[in-house]
Amino acid sequence: MRASAPDPRDIEACLAALKVGSASFHLAGLLLPRRVRDHASALYAFCRIADDVADTGGRRESIEALRRRLQDAYAGFPQAHPVDRAFAAVVACNGVPRALPEALIEGLLWDIEGRTYDTLADLEKYAARVAGSVGAMMAVVMGVRTEEALARACDLGVAMQLTNIVRDIGEDARMGRLYLPRALLRGAGIDPDAWRERPVWDAAIAQVVQRLLARADLLYARARGGIAHLPRSCRMGIQAARLIYADIGTVARASGFNPLIERAVVPVGRKLSLVGAAAHAALLDGRGDPCPPLEATRFLVSAAARPQRQSERREESRIIWLLDLFERLERRERA
Repeated sequence: MRASAPDPRDIEACLAALKVGSASFHLAGLLLPRRVRDHASALYAFCRIADDVADTGGRRESIEALRRRLQDAYAGFPQAHPVDRAFAAVVACNGVPRALPEALIEGLLWDIEGRTYDTLADLEKYAARVAGSVGAMMAVVMGVRTEEALARACDLGVAMQLTNIVRDIGEDARMGRLYLPRALLRGAGIDPDAWRERPVWDAAIAQVVQRLLARADLLYARARGGIAHLPRSCRMGIQAARLIYADIGTVARASGFNPLIERAVVPVGRKLSLVGAAAHAALLDGRGDPCPPLEATRFLVSAAARPQRQSERREESRIIWLLDLFERLERRERA
């Protein structure tokens, strides 16, 4: 039996919640095709609720409640909330593997446990769960399930989470949370526990933040090559999200900026100019060189990937052949 589409009223409730709590997603979502935007909003709204429950509940009971909501949604009997109903319909319509939202909830449990991360690779395992999982779910909703496309979607999610950690460093410090890799802190001459007790902004901590932003920049660049794997109608929206989030790092790098006392925010005018840049990039960008998924996201890619059908491979080969032909003709004309 075919899964039913989500109720438009439930989707409207999801969009309304995201308009208030997730301005960047709301703006990028406006650039997506209506169906993708609606289904993505249901996924993202459920993720936002999960994040809020973990933040406000702060106990294992909160995580168990989230797992019950997830179980009910996948069983086809969602709890009586518009986001749960929309989420249940969307995962059924699109065949979203349950392992993806389960990974998100596992990452939220790590928050409640107060985990800290020794290395950047350890931090990426956390980012894979709370954000790489969302990237993989978005790719599935767009109908893209090749390993390369999923790996790049996870790269984008991890990059965004590293950016979030830099953006929220002051708020996290006030809550007694430390996401910065402890080995990087020690390498910069900072005692991690002492800094968490008494956070200060100086050249040493700025050096650690720069390392995180440099890693995020690398992943944003890798993600750019994956956007060409998406349906053409989806590329502008994802490019906009990539550019807007990457620009948070630009704000955080600004001379004199102190993320302990202010939050890095991209002004609305700047966001609009980045949307224009996204439109241009969506037309021109080609596929990047294939590279394996991050070790931290490999399990997400494996859970969501499915082999391309023979007809899809033939169509992809024809497109690549045409692009190669156009490139050769252009080179010949220039010569």
